[in-house]
Amino acid sequence: MLELDGVTKEYGGQAPVHALRGVSFSVRRGEMVAIVGQSGSGKSTLLHIMGTLDRPTSGVVRIDGVDAAQLDDREVSALRAHKIGFVFQQFFLAEHAPVRENVADGLLYAGVPAGERLRLADVALQRVGLADRADFMPSRLSGGQRQRVAIARAVVGQPAVVLADEPTGSLDSANGASIMALLGELNAFGTTIVMITHDTVLADRLPRQVRLLDGRIVSDSDRQGLS
Repeated sequence: MLELDGVTKEYGGQAPVHALRGVSFSVRRGEMVAIVGQSGSGKSTLLHIMGTLDRPTSGVVRIDGVDAAQLDDREVSALRAHKIGFVFQQFFLAEHAPVRENVADGLLYAGVPAGERLRLADVALQRVGLADRADFMPSRLSGGQRQRVAIARAVVGQPAVVLADEPTGSLDSANGASIMALLGELNAFGTTIVMITHDTVLADRLPRQVRLLDGRIVSDSDRQGLS
């Protein structure tokens, strides 16, 4: 589903910053994986590269068998629109639009007609338990409900993989536990999930943990994926 082989990322000129140093691992269809590390370990850079928001300096990134490095910018955007869903710590909901439209916007760049986008949005909201909030504005929702809307937006197009960046970071413990339970439910029904987190306790609850330090994988609980 997701494969990185010898991925590096450098920033800067004469004294480059080595954000990633030869990262290699793969995620199988239906897995739920935590990428865990302290601030500065390379987690955010890795997320951007896995999500095709940035390109590696060297190495190979394959999404559902497609080598992203061989695609031009338009093709990469299309790959991202069809294959990858994002969930961020800060929700990023459009405050002027109702919940249904926020979720439907997850299909905006996938070429889905407007009417079908809204129908699929209703299906996704049903999956996350917010069918009765479809016409609400985001300002009327709690933090946990807002993150559920963000998750519905991420899964509305049935992407190959969902990348979740600190999805509970802005929530209290009760709402955070609810979001983790929801991600677990989605995974149980086949959604592949990769979660970025600095919280080792949270990461230890997931079936697999890949730990980063200084841009390198230092451990992987899945021995087959060990770098």
